[in-house]
Amino acid sequence: METIFNLLPKNISEKIQELPTPIINTMEEIRIRVSRPVEVISNNESFFLSYIVIEADAEQFINRIANYSFYTLDEELKKGYITINGGHRVGIAGKVILENGLVKAIRHIASFNIRIAKEKIGVAEPFIPYIHHNKWQHTMIIGPPQTGKTTYLRDIARIISSGVKDKHIPAMKVGIVDERSEIAGCVRGVPQLRFGPRVDILDACPKAEGMMMLIRSMSPDVLIVDEIGREEDSIAILEAINAGITLIMTTHGNSYEDIQKRPILKEILQMHTFERFIELSRSHGPGTVRKIRDGFGNEIKFKAGVSK
Repeated sequence: METIFNLLPKNISEKIQELPTPIINTMEEIRIRVSRPVEVISNNESFFLSYIVIEADAEQFINRIANYSFYTLDEELKKGYITINGGHRVGIAGKVILENGLVKAIRHIASFNIRIAKEKIGVAEPFIPYIHHNKWQHTMIIGPPQTGKTTYLRDIARIISSGVKDKHIPAMKVGIVDERSEIAGCVRGVPQLRFGPRVDILDACPKAEGMMMLIRSMSPDVLIVDEIGREEDSIAILEAINAGITLIMTTHGNSYEDIQKRPILKEILQMHTFERFIELSRSHGPGTVRKIRDGFGNEIKFKAGVSK
């Protein structure tokens, strides 16, 4: 959080730090909107601060993010977000400038959404027996927004690339395609979050292209990708699996039954390509495992209370 507090205008930073410690410790987002109060989201609940953001606050914040060299951020601004030290992601909204129908830049930025990167080291460890059986299983993590899919995926990547000595599971090569710079939170190509020694990351690269690039260049044992959703992603998944690569991915959905209705995943599900499905919820905080299923959608019983 120090990284964020140091970047924020002093008035905003001080107001946030006046909040009760439990709210600060569980903050998920900080939303800054010109001419409106600062909003903090913690445990999926909104808190509005008694401070109205002015244009000078927005200008100061973006200048600090850019280290007072705004045009160095042009490529990132086209995507609508900037990744900062610590792996936190700052979404932006403002005046869009088009060129030949494509986004050229964003100017007059009036809204920021700081998504706070959370590491929960060990959150996936209790579930290793369900996703590793002689080998890592092709696994799809399912959950609606803000259920901790990326947090869970990040910890799985850390475990696989580090190995698990007490279970005699060796460290393996992990390739991460981090299209939105969320999994590893890379800044200038360097991950800001903790992983094992055998991780290679393609940052800000489209998933379908990135999966093929990593297979050709880094020969991973396991591929990690977040938020599968396009037809080309599905094609790349099948190519990766046919190449003998284990795939662990996330997708939006409330349940296994929910994703069965999605056309882009229908073929993959019918082929029983994936061996494990993990459904997440927020019932005990983000990353709570609600159900585990086998490759045919059958529920697997797991020890109650192991989610963290």
